[in-house]
Amino acid sequence: MRQKIRFVQRGEIVEMENVDPTKTVLNFLRYEQALTGTKEGCAEGDCGACSVVVGEIIEGELRYQAVNACIQFLPTLDGKELITVEDLKSEDGSLHPVQQALVTRHGTQCGFCTPGFVMSMFAEMHSSDNPDRGHVDNVLAGNLCRCTGYGPIIQAAQDIAADKPRDKFHEQSNATLKLLSTLQDDPGLHLTFQDRQYFAPKTIVDLSETLSENPEATILAGATDVGLWVTKQHRELATVVYLGQVAELKIMSVDEGELNIGAGVTYSEAWEAIASLYPDFGELIRRIASTQIRNTGTIGGNIANGSPIGDMPPALIVLKARLRLRSADGYRDIPLEEFFIEYGKQDLRQGEFVERLFLPLPEKNNHFSTYKISKRFDQDISAVCAAFHLSLTGDKVDSIRICYGGMAGTPLRAKKTEAALLGQDWSLAVVEQAMRAMTDDYQPMSDMRASKDYRMMSAQNLLKKFFIETTSPDVKTRIVGEGKLAYA
Repeated sequence: MRQKIRFVQRGEIVEMENVDPTKTVLNFLRYEQALTGTKEGCAEGDCGACSVVVGEIIEGELRYQAVNACIQFLPTLDGKELITVEDLKSEDGSLHPVQQALVTRHGTQCGFCTPGFVMSMFAEMHSSDNPDRGHVDNVLAGNLCRCTGYGPIIQAAQDIAADKPRDKFHEQSNATLKLLSTLQDDPGLHLTFQDRQYFAPKTIVDLSETLSENPEATILAGATDVGLWVTKQHRELATVVYLGQVAELKIMSVDEGELNIGAGVTYSEAWEAIASLYPDFGELIRRIASTQIRNTGTIGGNIANGSPIGDMPPALIVLKARLRLRSADGYRDIPLEEFFIEYGKQDLRQGEFVERLFLPLPEKNNHFSTYKISKRFDQDISAVCAAFHLSLTGDKVDSIRICYGGMAGTPLRAKKTEAALLGQDWSLAVVEQAMRAMTDDYQPMSDMRASKDYRMMSAQNLLKKFFIETTSPDVKTRIVGEGKLAYA
């Protein structure tokens, strides 16, 4: 394995060795390269002031995506291209079209957030030309403006989408593809720094062997959680094993009635496929995080984290998703709900990792909905996350699965509530009786996000809301969000 990081910056291949495995891209830019256009606002991937753009080859094409430099570790740039706001200016010093659009629309005030907005708009300019206001809001939702100058910024983004300008990166795309192609055949990465190590294997076999030899290693995927361990908790990670270079973990396909999602597939990559099958699930993914986080956070990482307030597991559990866990000894498949044992403990044996997720395709005449309750509507941690899957025979409940996050130490089925509904009429009276049974399923806690009473009341009322939506589809129950998927 290699001892040097290799990535593309400003049209050249950069090689680095003796690199701190958990040095952030932000600190590398500001303190080693003196590129201070990239700002630190929150150091936890929330505000977008640190946004940079990463380019890589996906299915033979060059893809640009905005990411948060504050929680991305420098070695994860290996094999990719890094673009910062300083790189956008022309040789004659003239502004990039995105920068000019912001100037024209007076889209800057104090300017601290401006470079991050510029980079998000730059990435969007190279991937889409959709001027729809809702789409633009989604693209920019991960960039916070403390001066509340959103109106002109949004107008500038819409101008760029409508004008479809070209820039030097369009003209240089073939040259960039050639440079990145020369990095694709590099062997895996193994960095040593002081008494710490960083591995980035490129195959499932190598990954399995690496984890077998380093069973206490921290497994790194999108760094949306692990990055905060370093930036906020100041942890020193002795050994890191990065999954982002393993091609097999990035495969997504439909096989034998299931959507097969590799553990390294990001939210952005899975979003369209999941939303086409389960529209409510797609809206949940939109609300989970910003564009920057969706571009790096992975489906497998959200599951493997084991958080009781992770948003994906409740929906996946009611849909009977299953996991494939892999190690050097082979693999085993288990129902997802059996993966979560208790708070902080998952059914993950020494040397094992989450390899992929299998999500069953929808069946006719079934009802699925998922709901998220949080203080801030978008991009906030849930107080309660609920999911329901219902099958009716006539007006009778043939089967029902209910799961909540935020109500226990793990994502947990409401089995007593389900039992109160099974075989009964799907009626308001029966549902209200089942709502009372829910107090036997959960004893939620109070914390900074919600009191235990609020959590219970919300969980009960979400069941009633699901009933209303399945029996009175013309009743408007959701008022915020995308189209018919709007949320109350």
